Amino acid sequence: MGRNQKSADSFAGLPISSVENQRETLLTWYANACRDLPWRGSTDPYPIWISEIMLQQTQVKTVIPYYHRWLAEFPTIETLATADLQQVLLVWQGLGYYSRARNLHKAAQQIIQDYGGIFPDQLSDVLALPGIGRTTAGGILTAAFNQPVPILDGNVKRILARLVALSVPPAKATKKLWQLSESLLDPEHPGTFNQALMDLGATICTPKNPDCCHCPWQSHCQAYNLGVASKLPMREASTPLPHKIIGVAVIWNNQGQILIDRRPAQGLLGGLWEFPGGKIEPDETVADCIKREIREELGIEIEVGDRVITVDHAYSHFRVTLIVHHCRHLSGVPQALECDEIRWVTLEEIDQFPFPKANTQIIGALRQETERM
Repeated sequence: MGRNQKSADSFAGLPISSVENQRETLLTWYANACRDLPWRGSTDPYPIWISEIMLQQTQVKTVIPYYHRWLAEFPTIETLATADLQQVLLVWQGLGYYSRARNLHKAAQQIIQDYGGIFPDQLSDVLALPGIGRTTAGGILTAAFNQPVPILDGNVKRILARLVALSVPPAKATKKLWQLSESLLDPEHPGTFNQALMDLGATICTPKNPDCCHCPWQSHCQAYNLGVASKLPMREASTPLPHKIIGVAVIWNNQGQILIDRRPAQGLLGGLWEFPGGKIEPDETVADCIKREIREELGIEIEVGDRVITVDHAYSHFRVTLIVHHCRHLSGVPQALECDEIRWVTLEEIDQFPFPKANTQIIGALRQETERM
């Protein structure tokens, strides 16, 4: 413990005696202010693991209904491991960052194969599972096994950056922030301490307008003492997100069915279904783009009709505008030239297939049109 306290002292500029006081004040605050979350109060690593993965880049209020639905569908590691990936993606649909669902599925199969269906309790083994990094592993091991493993998610980075008035963006001080997180971690109550840290960041030490008056670490916080809490952590200089404009086809056949295709398993939105289309080239009309893309992707000829909807959607590294048109199949047998699978489906059947969020807006627009007819 002495080495850890010295590390905190050298980085944070805090007296060694303050570390134990910080632990105590945080745990006391948490005992009175902790959030009532469905994955707390259990030491079963499986639901804790699911919650930790869902909470990556997603807010708690969004996660809770998905968490309940997931456990109802896949109550054990074995039921997840033996499930069809399409069903896994369908249950995840709408939560975004679909690689998380694919990795959960792969990891469950690995746990069945390598650990007899028992979630491992060694850090190296947990880190070897798909989709689990250092912070996620720390969250699982502390909550399920009370092991003293630090975490450093976005909330914790923000708290620590303010605590020491970090003079650079957190990304430029990752090693030091990990050292500080490890130094402050309560070795006797690591699970409760890490949960308290996350609650502190979510409810008090928020990105904007932090509630410093109610913070248990106010007296220790250098950013508060300097009057700069709202200005920290420093941000990296940002660049505008690339913007792609996509022509999308809702292709109908004479039987009133719509053509959908399944994206390749690897890459963005892997394994999900979508309405076919592609990027509009410079000086190309939307109709010409859709005809070209469908010819290249599916090997068929179509007639482009009325616009259905225009959808704007942002991913982590780019934005898209989907310009969606009704289309009629003219000739040729559809082939999966640039996708893994194609299907003709009715609008009533389409909910059986997992779609990206932007595509679900297209489905909604199609249903509204049907209701008006």
